[in-house]
Amino acid sequence: MTCLFEGIRALAPARWRGLDGMMSVYWDAEGQSGANAFYISPDPRIVIFFNDVSPHIRMSNEDGRHDRPMTRAVYVPAGAPLWTRFTSPHRFSHLDLHLHKDKLLRFLSPSVGSSAARSALRRPVEIQDVGAIETLAGLLVDEVSSPSRHPVYAESLVGSIVTGLLDIPGEASVEANGRLTQAQMNKLTARLNSRGDARLSVAEMAAAVGLSESWFAHVFKQTTGKTPLQWQLGRRIELAQELLAESSLTVADIAAQLGFSDQAHLTKAFRQISGETPAAWRRMRLSHPK
Repeated sequence: MTCLFEGIRALAPARWRGLDGMMSVYWDAEGQSGANAFYISPDPRIVIFFNDVSPHIRMSNEDGRHDRPMTRAVYVPAGAPLWTRFTSPHRFSHLDLHLHKDKLLRFLSPSVGSSAARSALRRPVEIQDVGAIETLAGLLVDEVSSPSRHPVYAESLVGSIVTGLLDIPGEASVEANGRLTQAQMNKLTARLNSRGDARLSVAEMAAAVGLSESWFAHVFKQTTGKTPLQWQLGRRIELAQELLAESSLTVADIAAQLGFSDQAHLTKAFRQISGETPAAWRRMRLSHPK
């Protein structure tokens, strides 16, 4: 982390508390007119002000170009530079949350999916109407200043602030009847077809449509009547049928190409889906060409 500033002084010692994968720091400070600061870190940061600083502090991600008023709450993604400049003297207090990006991914991914979590962590957020986030931040400052409970309490407050502030897509991204949209199904099918063996984990399928793994499994069954893995197996058998009809590959070769453990594994799955063995299906197909 690099943090440089001039013209800003603390009015009291900072209050801080280290938690699992995060650091919470509360500052009460003031800046002179013309005071400035620069910040960049390999990990994300959240800043929450307890008073309105927008008339007094300007912020920029391009060394002063395209600057704008500093908002009450800011999420700075990992690696994003931040310059700030005081246009007039001002006293302020704010909570700094320095967060380890891997910790955030582990926190968000089980609920929203790894793809949606990574996307959310890359998007900066600036909001002026902090609402309940300020209340959560105040509770966290109290616990940082005078720890009285198990660290899990403070960590849960940080988690609530993160989910309240970050731009995380909601579960409403599916249809109102709780089914995947056609666009989502098309995207999922294209992702599956892009794999030579047509194999994806449920987590990879969920990430492809931007949903959490548990929610994806539920709405997928609502949409298709099958579990994701049943649907995927059906697609793999369709590919096996195409190879049986259009190539001279042996059943063992097709099993290896499509990621089945051996010929017997493919034969069992093939019979389960089509009612016949691959060899019988190929003979029937060749004797009755379309």
